[in-house]
Amino acid sequence: MDSKYSADFIDEPLIHQYLRETADLPREEIEGIIAKAGDAKGLTPREVAALIQLEDKELLDKVFNTALAIKQKIYGKRLVLFAPLYISSYCVNDCVYCGYHCSGDAVRKKLTMDEIREEVEAIEELGHKRIMLDMGEDPVRTPIEYVLEAMKTIYATIKDNGAIRRINVQIAATTVEEYKMLKAAGIGTYVLFEETFHRETYAKMHPKGPKRNYDWHTTALLRAMEGGIDDVGTGVLYGLYDYHFEVVAQMLSIRHQEEVFGVGPHTISVPRMRMANEVDLHKFPYLVNDDQFKKIVAVLRLAVPYTGMIISTREEPAYRDQIIDLGISQMSSGSCVGIGGYKKHLEAIRKGKQEGAPDNTPQFDVGDHRTPDEILRHICESGYIPSYCTACYRKGRTGDRFMSLAKTGQIQNTCQPNALLTLKEYLMDYATPETRAIGEKAIVEHLKDITNPKIRDLTIQELKKIETGTRDLYF
Repeated sequence: MDSKYSADFIDEPLIHQYLRETADLPREEIEGIIAKAGDAKGLTPREVAALIQLEDKELLDKVFNTALAIKQKIYGKRLVLFAPLYISSYCVNDCVYCGYHCSGDAVRKKLTMDEIREEVEAIEELGHKRIMLDMGEDPVRTPIEYVLEAMKTIYATIKDNGAIRRINVQIAATTVEEYKMLKAAGIGTYVLFEETFHRETYAKMHPKGPKRNYDWHTTALLRAMEGGIDDVGTGVLYGLYDYHFEVVAQMLSIRHQEEVFGVGPHTISVPRMRMANEVDLHKFPYLVNDDQFKKIVAVLRLAVPYTGMIISTREEPAYRDQIIDLGISQMSSGSCVGIGGYKKHLEAIRKGKQEGAPDNTPQFDVGDHRTPDEILRHICESGYIPSYCTACYRKGRTGDRFMSLAKTGQIQNTCQPNALLTLKEYLMDYATPETRAIGEKAIVEHLKDITNPKIRDLTIQELKKIETGTRDLYF
């Protein structure tokens, strides 16, 4: 597989040079970088290299406080919720960190369209409006046609007031022509994790399969954008290599994307290594601890203020709360990372029981086992506002159009109202009585954050329409 794009924008000598040059900068220079970040206009890769190496607690506290201020300035108190949907565990890659690796003994399963429909109905009954479609890479068993048919099935599955309004897709690197097919099928964001930008480590982590091709994988987001997908998501699996290197490399990748297409990624995900089937964490010398991970999230928020940041259910509840304050704008909830787990999950909730283990191998161990209702209630209690909004994609506010609205602050006139409208839908259709009471109080409180009186009055009118049965209202 060849690509017209080169991966030489990941300049390893330059990354190491930045890290050397900024390893011991004067305090006043570091404080200047943090102050600059507070303007929410981003940082250079060299400045990011300086901040990601910080160990001084006082300076780190300034980084954390600045990250929180930027988050509140741009995203307010909103947290977008979604559910990952794994549709196949067949894989021809032998990635050493993944429960689906081909040489392992994972139970293999590929969902039929009927099974996908059942899973989506369960996801909808859990209150979700957006899905992250995911699967292993197997061009024979799960070609692009299977993905397209799955997307068509998902969008067509309507359960009572439930409907999936946006499908983000995380599948293996592919061709421009196949990205065009995904665009025509109604993809939201195309997501691909680099895993590690360090070429030598990448080869060690991917000993077999098409994913072993570093250049093909590393330039995939460029091909996706050429194929018309203007919302793409990136990320590193922290713990495979030195996180200092990875964060600076991530910045070089983002900068190159901006140079080629005029806009960077819509989202950055920040997963870190977790236990998985036949994966021994003791064999990974670069595992990231909690303090280091907080620094990664905060520095990324300072570096790319207008890019959404996603935390997964790999992290445990109390720690997720800490990370959210440092810049997270999206999170998964009630995740099932095995194949076909949502129907069982919903049945367990109905019986008032803890979810049992799926009958097939999950991709990784989940850290947050709360139900979506429990997570949503906790978000409201914490002063945040949960959002199921998909309006920007459906109104064409994507790619550079989204970024221009975000940078001028105009996006606030739609995001806050839409968050409240989708929360109201959840409270009316799916919430437990306790969650509904807490959520209704949250709506009243967060209406105050809509500073435009006209928009606030319109939002109140739309909320009343939802109470009388109208659904899918958005600005």
